Amino acid sequence: MRSSTAPASGLRLGVFLLMLPLLLWLLLLILLPHVDMVLVSLRERIGFAEHRFSWMHYELFFTESLYWRTFLRTALISIFTTVLTLVIAFPVAWYIAKLVRGRRRTLLFLACLVPFWVSELVRTYGWMILLRESGVISGLLQWSGLAAEPVEMLYNDVAIMVGLVYASILFMLVPLVTTLDSLDDSLVEAAYDLGGNHLSVARHIVIPHAMPGIVSGSIVVFMLSVGNYLTPVLLGGKDSMWFTEQIFTQFITRFNWEQGAAFGVLLLVLSSLIVWSGLKLTRQSFAETMR
Repeated sequence: MRSSTAPASGLRLGVFLLMLPLLLWLLLLILLPHVDMVLVSLRERIGFAEHRFSWMHYELFFTESLYWRTFLRTALISIFTTVLTLVIAFPVAWYIAKLVRGRRRTLLFLACLVPFWVSELVRTYGWMILLRESGVISGLLQWSGLAAEPVEMLYNDVAIMVGLVYASILFMLVPLVTTLDSLDDSLVEAAYDLGGNHLSVARHIVIPHAMPGIVSGSIVVFMLSVGNYLTPVLLGGKDSMWFTEQIFTQFITRFNWEQGAAFGVLLLVLSSLIVWSGLKLTRQSFAETMR
């Protein structure tokens, strides 16, 4: 009995030691900060160092139209960004997964990866150089005669969406390539042999097979977009009306950590509800998307 239990206990200890860094990371950097943020959001200052329990910071979000309208705007633009990212990334993923092989496939995937070797700040400034009034695109429009004067393309919702799509398209591309690569080519060929056209094959064969990759990529892109701060502020300007900017204002500008914490909790909860609703609409489970 001793010889059989000793290896089992040693195996359990080994597994625990291997999991320990992950558990510490989840506990110290994710769980505890979120718990502390919830506790801070439920405090109301009544003195220099005195607090009491209160829901007032959450009530302010729902009673002040500026805050909930800003969140709705942020959520809607993030949803549109997710859909646009999917529309752009799906043909690229199909081409990489099914139409090219060998070195060309590696080079194409590397070309999609190279822009992410620099920071998001540098990439966003690149778009500002392209879209500003004195930028490259405005200069080309004037040179070609399509515009009689400089065209300002920054500081609007389209510029924000362009920046968000560019910042997150790789996170949609990778799961799509992975799922499409596992699709058996004989299934697609059989569908065409049975009289299917491009639309019916995509609807009944390709999209259902790629659905876990579509859902997982959409979740990541949406969460990255709704929680993005740098791109909306730089490309949208001071009137970008982005919810993370409201959180930054409460924490850094107004030093109202209680209100900022409440907004942070609301951003997490409401965006998670949107993701849950999307999973229900697509009849997918979170476990299936993580396979």
